[in-house]
Amino acid sequence: MPDHAVSTDPAVQAQLDRLWRLSPGADILGLDRIARLCDRLGNPERALPPVFHVAGTNGKGSTCAYLRAAIEAAGMSAHVFTSPHLIRFNERIRIAGSLIEDAALAALLAEVLDISEGIGASFFEVTTAAAFLAFSRTPADACIVEVGLGGRLDATNVIADPLVCGIAQLGLDHQSFLGDTIEAIAAEKAGIAKPGVPILTLHYPATVANEIGRAIREAGAEWHVKGGSWDAAAYQGRLHYRDAQGKLDLPLPGLAGQHQAMNAALAVAMLRHQDAIAIPASALRAAMGWADWPARLQHLRGGALLDRLPPGSDLWIDGGHNPSAGRVIGDFLRGHVAPERPLHIVLGLLANKDAGGFLAAMGRVPAHFHMVPVPGHEHHAPATLADTARLAGFAADAATGFEEALATITADAGDVPPMVLIGGSLYLAGKALEANGTVID
Repeated sequence: MPDHAVSTDPAVQAQLDRLWRLSPGADILGLDRIARLCDRLGNPERALPPVFHVAGTNGKGSTCAYLRAAIEAAGMSAHVFTSPHLIRFNERIRIAGSLIEDAALAALLAEVLDISEGIGASFFEVTTAAAFLAFSRTPADACIVEVGLGGRLDATNVIADPLVCGIAQLGLDHQSFLGDTIEAIAAEKAGIAKPGVPILTLHYPATVANEIGRAIREAGAEWHVKGGSWDAAAYQGRLHYRDAQGKLDLPLPGLAGQHQAMNAALAVAMLRHQDAIAIPASALRAAMGWADWPARLQHLRGGALLDRLPPGSDLWIDGGHNPSAGRVIGDFLRGHVAPERPLHIVLGLLANKDAGGFLAAMGRVPAHFHMVPVPGHEHHAPATLADTARLAGFAADAATGFEEALATITADAGDVPPMVLIGGSLYLAGKALEANGTVID
């Protein structure tokens, strides 16, 4: 199902309404429709600044954030295409550092939709083409493109000659599109590899690495794997990186979670395995603190939702929704919650997500779960989710939404202010950020 999108701008909303009605491409992966669409538009994908193309199950958006931060810290500009959006559709298209303006967005969407008749392009394919059209018309030093789903058949893979590619962390997700095993999913992700183009990856288990290696060799790309031509490790409060150019001693990322060190390292490796733009070590150091990626273990320091909780409470937002993300969240919570402090998790999961796998991956965290719906999307029923959590050994109940859950948490609070995490879906995270009054710019 395409992403729900609304806008306060009538012209943008008119085009979003047209996007919403698109079919049948929403459920059929492939490059034929996007290729024909781009051809009608004059092939804007061939007129982009040097492209950094990033795939992965988890961490690809964070990797893009580090790439952007480093490029901007070096005094240059970057176009950025990511998905999904959290609050405003405009978040998907960042032109030379700034979110696309409503007037430009409405005009672009109208231009692409008008020319797409008869192709049957999907929501994401039209959005991708609009982004490429915008990027081709505005100068920038680089272009950062996040894969939407998979890699091999993703609409962004119409880019035939990226500067460098990267694959972030891998896990099970979107099995109905990509395959039921992590090996099959890995092969799909590695489908972004291109002849003669460097592709940087993390270190994966042997069976996964074998599939990635096969796909990369068939494509004729240059494979640079962590632990081989480059490596990185976080210890003694620093991120230590090395490759053929030498060693770097970098600060740890400012984004929360131990996993962010490897997302940042992958971005560093991608930047150091290309020669189209020069990124000094000082910019790489600055990027560790500059990078911002909302709804990924995001600590809200103020706002309407936080104000509903007892004074001294902590409120976190995270959109992770698969077992790999559940493991990261569990590790983070175990390291950040004192034994005497109440921990509450407000959780909503889309219907196509593995609820049992997500909860099991979190491990033993002393949390009380409040299961909620994901507004506007097919989701696991909160009562069913609560049953699943109780079977896994957690305390859990159902609520009508995060507002009711926060009210219950506040009413039941004792003397120690709670720590609360709202998560399980980027769509739910976006609604929570919007309700909190958080601005994404």
